Amino acid sequence: MSSVITPSHLSGTVKIPPSKSMAHRAIICASLASGVCHISNVQFSADVLATIGAMRALGATIEIEGDCLTIYPVDTSKIQGDEVVIDCNESGSTLRFLTMIALALTDKKVHFVGMGKLGSRPMQAYYDIFDRQGIFYRDDSALTAERLLDLHVQGALKSGEFYLSGDVSSQFVSGLLFAASLLEGDSVINITTPMQSVGYVDLTIKAMRDFGVEVINHDYRRLIVKGGRRYNARDYEVEGDYSQSAFFTVANLIGNSVNIEGLDPDSLQGDKVVFDLCELLKNTSEEEKITIDGKDCPDIIPVLAVGCALRKGKTEIINLERLKIKECDRLSATYEVLNTLGAKVSKAEDSLTFEGVNSFSGGSVSTYGDHRMAMSIAIASTRARGVITIDDRHCVAKSYPDFWEVFGALGGKIR
Repeated sequence: MSSVITPSHLSGTVKIPPSKSMAHRAIICASLASGVCHISNVQFSADVLATIGAMRALGATIEIEGDCLTIYPVDTSKIQGDEVVIDCNESGSTLRFLTMIALALTDKKVHFVGMGKLGSRPMQAYYDIFDRQGIFYRDDSALTAERLLDLHVQGALKSGEFYLSGDVSSQFVSGLLFAASLLEGDSVINITTPMQSVGYVDLTIKAMRDFGVEVINHDYRRLIVKGGRRYNARDYEVEGDYSQSAFFTVANLIGNSVNIEGLDPDSLQGDKVVFDLCELLKNTSEEEKITIDGKDCPDIIPVLAVGCALRKGKTEIINLERLKIKECDRLSATYEVLNTLGAKVSKAEDSLTFEGVNSFSGGSVSTYGDHRMAMSIAIASTRARGVITIDDRHCVAKSYPDFWEVFGALGGKIR
């Protein structure tokens, strides 16, 4: 069912929801701990629920009460039958993290299933490791017209030297870091090309350290992990999410008045850069071209593009190749949506270039079933001259289930 967003001014205070990225990591570390852990300030988005389900499938007991989790550690003797089924829904983090963790925990066959475009997202970085170690895998995702995730793996992951490209997804590095800490013997992860999205690797290393497991980081080229680790049981509060704050930060950039609360100023989240980028867009003369490198902050690009489209002068965002392999092709989707709404955007192989307009015109656009596209369109509506019609408001459940309620409380209008 389509929804209509009416132009409005946003004002008031918003408490930014907990970090989805840190929730994934805290749930995994707690499930691998030596005792009971309590995780607070959790938002139960579809992605986070997928990771909870995955750890339960591997033998963890996880109880939910309010925004808190009580987690009893993995006990693989609880796994029933010969096969473990892990439903990743549409969560790339769940798939990439748990593929390696499962191989470190159980010798049973593990069947990963999922929805949306997850079956089309790259996994070759892991398949190369499986080929070298003789681990069984069969990816049947391409056998159906919908390309739904259908991946089978089985085998014993062994410690040692690993090689990963740094320019595909940092999720591969994170998944291998978690798994390597569980193996007998030490491991070295060699990054063969410059690392992109290093902030997400920093978050993984921080979460592991918070739970008592150290990673030795040699300038993101060699990551050394001691094997046979047991994570420490502890209480843990999930910090606020800078990638979600980006929507309101850009909202302020384009003329709204939102007070943002609930963020850790010392956070290692890479998307924290959104504040600096908005300052750059705000304070640079229109005669000066701005070039922004998007390789380390792909999740904030759709909403940042809204701000770029409204900045007087010429703005370019480069190194956006990885946007093509998100929940949708966000490079093309951002280009299509903003131009339909009256922006002046050109698209190259891995970049977007903007010639500033004063406002958006309104119109009918697709969210492409992508949560970040839907929320970016909502922010764009606050500088539109007419209503904007979207086809799927509910896709925000993937990361920010109550976004539309928050949007409405700030003065946003959607029906």
